[in-house]
Amino acid sequence: MTLERFRLDGKVALVTGAGRGLGAAIARTYAEAGASVAVVARTESDLEAVAADVTASGGGALTLPADVNELAVLPDLVERTVGELGRLDIVVNNAGGTLPGPFLDTSAVSFERALHFNVTTAFELTRVAVPYLLRNKGASVINITSAMGRLRDRGYVAYGTAKAALVHMTRLLAADLAPRIRVNAIAPGSIMTSALEVVLTMPELMTEMIAKTPLGRIGEPDDVAACALYLASPAASFVTGKVIDVDGGIETPNLDMRLPDLTPDEP
Repeated sequence: MTLERFRLDGKVALVTGAGRGLGAAIARTYAEAGASVAVVARTESDLEAVAADVTASGGGALTLPADVNELAVLPDLVERTVGELGRLDIVVNNAGGTLPGPFLDTSAVSFERALHFNVTTAFELTRVAVPYLLRNKGASVINITSAMGRLRDRGYVAYGTAKAALVHMTRLLAADLAPRIRVNAIAPGSIMTSALEVVLTMPELMTEMIAKTPLGRIGEPDDVAACALYLASPAASFVTGKVIDVDGGIETPNLDMRLPDLTPDEP
């Protein structure tokens, strides 16, 4: 009976950033648990591959090529999901990310872009989805934040600030949407995705990250997907407003960007 509480039979999920990485793993896991899934990303070919896996698991699949930064497209994503898959039970705000960089190279424009991509898009998609989520018992919103939303290190002022804002927005939305809709977040640490590969420009960085992670490895997308399944399922029916860290046990950053101290300009 306990394992049955992790099933999502008859549910419909909408997952952003689902072309690859964490979003793709979450979409596939939901399908394996019995859900139908609408997948959103900018690259249609990536979505088609994920949708094929969803269909192979027996779930309905809907590909929605879109850039979630364009807020005007979000109502259409929700309406098409409900129109073609019949309902909406789960929203996963996974799309996001910002490359690290030195503080003085971070402009106000790039800082605000990080907030928009990581926070505003999640806010707006949740807002337009809520009227449909309210129709179904056990509805859930899951925001994918980051360990850098609670840790500190050089180079992450835009990304870390945005993810910290997403964490607190999760708590506030949980209050706004209780008791009909649960809202939780997952804060991954270092997970082996294409986004991490962009940052790992030197082999020694990988070795250092592993050495600084208590569990002695880099995470896999399926580690996060398993947590997302729990939070979306009836097994977590008494959980809302929480952030679950899926980070290998880190309490300090495990990726040193090797940014030097700031110094005054020479006269």
